[in-house]
Amino acid sequence: MKTPVRDFKDLEVWKVARELRKEIYTLSRTLPDFEKYGLAGQLRRAATSVTANIAEGFGRFSYQENIQFCRQARGSLYELADHLTTCVDERYMSAEESKRLEDVLQRVGQILNGYIRSTVALKRSA
Repeated sequence: MKTPVRDFKDLEVWKVARELRKEIYTLSRTLPDFEKYGLAGQLRRAATSVTANIAEGFGRFSYQENIQFCRQARGSLYELADHLTTCVDERYMSAEESKRLEDVLQRVGQILNGYIRSTVALKRSA
């Protein structure tokens, strides 16, 4: 039996994105000091944007607004993917570690796309 969704923290997509955010914050702390306000900050902002946009969309009045915020979250996922390639290119992380994080990122994207599709269906039936 599924638990009813009462809060954005109940959303599976938010939970998985939160785990990704934690991993990105851990990665950002390993970057060289001169990257703390550059790439590390960009990584943290993009990861936080994913969870924050999911939460904000959930709190909006209309399905359309929720969908738009989820699309913003999806854009931030792609931004994160690009930042991970920079980390590999600059040898701040291994290709293997990047692949592991990209797999988590892809999982968030899949769940997010499903959430968007279900919200679109709800909008159509309303």
